[in-house]
Amino acid sequence: MNNRIDAVYARQSVDKADSISIESQIEFCKYELRGGCCKEYIDKGYSGKNTDRPQFQQLAKDIESGLISRVIVYKLDRISRSILDFSNMMGMFQKHNVEFVSSTEKFDTSTPMGRAMLNICIVFAQLERETIQKRVVDTFYSRCQKSFFMGGSVAHGFRTEETVLNGVHTKKLTPHPEEAGYVKLMYEMYAQPGTTSGDITRHFAAHGYKLKGRELTRCTLGLILRNPTYAQADLELYEFFKSQGAVIVNDAADFTGENGCYFYTGQNAQIRKQQEIKGNILVLAPHEGIVPSELWLKCRRKIMTNSYVGGSKPKHTWLAGKIKCGNCGYALRYTRNREGKQYLRCTRHFDTGSCPGGGKIYADEMEDFIYAEMVEKLREFRTLTRRKKNAVINPKLTALKVELAQVESEIGKLLDTLTGANAVLISYVNEKISELDRCRQGLAKAIAELSADAVSPEQLERLSCYLDDWSNVGFEDRMQVADGLITRIKATSEKVEIEWKI
Repeated sequence: MNNRIDAVYARQSVDKADSISIESQIEFCKYELRGGCCKEYIDKGYSGKNTDRPQFQQLAKDIESGLISRVIVYKLDRISRSILDFSNMMGMFQKHNVEFVSSTEKFDTSTPMGRAMLNICIVFAQLERETIQKRVVDTFYSRCQKSFFMGGSVAHGFRTEETVLNGVHTKKLTPHPEEAGYVKLMYEMYAQPGTTSGDITRHFAAHGYKLKGRELTRCTLGLILRNPTYAQADLELYEFFKSQGAVIVNDAADFTGENGCYFYTGQNAQIRKQQEIKGNILVLAPHEGIVPSELWLKCRRKIMTNSYVGGSKPKHTWLAGKIKCGNCGYALRYTRNREGKQYLRCTRHFDTGSCPGGGKIYADEMEDFIYAEMVEKLREFRTLTRRKKNAVINPKLTALKVELAQVESEIGKLLDTLTGANAVLISYVNEKISELDRCRQGLAKAIAELSADAVSPEQLERLSCYLDDWSNVGFEDRMQVADGLITRIKATSEKVEIEWKI
């Protein structure tokens, strides 16, 4: 234990004028060393809301390896802003006889009173973070109620144009003549008693019509048919949403049959799937509706009586979400034939007929095959466990995570500035948030791809235990095992390709 060293930990979520820099934090902490040596752990661009930070994780590993005698931070909230994480961290410190020092708060972790004061401080640190989050949410909610366009994907059949609403420069939807015509055709076709969603998707596929370069699917059609953005909101529409338990912002007298609507969840984000109405928010929008209320309601009520129209189906196979058609790459969905045989069928083939499909793939046979492949793959991989334990952190993955944290922090800051902002600033912030969100999505995708191989030896051991007792493993756990080992399965009745995470 004589060879143990001091550790200095510093964190900064984002550079701003009123925050202390990493360099300054290090200088403050080094004052506690009185000229002694230390190892520095720096997480720049990471929030303190959790411990998913590369250098913090490395610090924890070094503590558990017995390398660290003391951890020094500039301030308590630099290392944690979560009560649960902080409690776990202090338990780890005590277990390995590690002293904790906050250079500006002077806590003595060797006494009950010192530990109590630490817990009190971390409570206030978490309260501060949650207060900031609530302020952002409240700002977003306030803007929803004022009928502002909140960004995100524009409903098919519309474009956006600049406008002034309540003295604020923002955007509103405007119908695109050709696309709006196709949307109305979808409603008119579905309103016919004998027409199914599959009939509509196959019709559009046969005529070569695509939405943003992709064929119309039953899922996308379901979203369109549920979306009140298209409806010409009149009193009948008002009564429908009121009867379903929606929170309606405008008075009934405002529903004159001209405007469309915006529909938001209780978490203040415009929803993509309008299966649930109760408790969600309906507000009149400044744009004109393109589908008569009577037609919209006829389709909506038909959807409510159907078991499935582009919504989420219950999962009947633990391969759901992983297994794709080997010809087109679309998902394989679970289906039963008339004899009760369970098999997997190409979604694209089912929706539009534009893929020949993967042939007859029986669900139980495919599950047995994939299980056997997982067992064999894990057996082969066990010989590489030692190498995996010594693997270093992927620097590219770390850099991407830092960049993602910075982007998310920047989005949070921009949302925070909306409170009391003038029209010019709001217009700029809306545009900037849309730009940052596109960047965020790209980074998240890149991280997911790089993380596909990041399976720890501990995870593998846990998955191995599940595979050894497969007959007693529940459905959700089987899905987790598949998710832990497999990135994607491409299958036809003739060939199966598995993309592994290990």
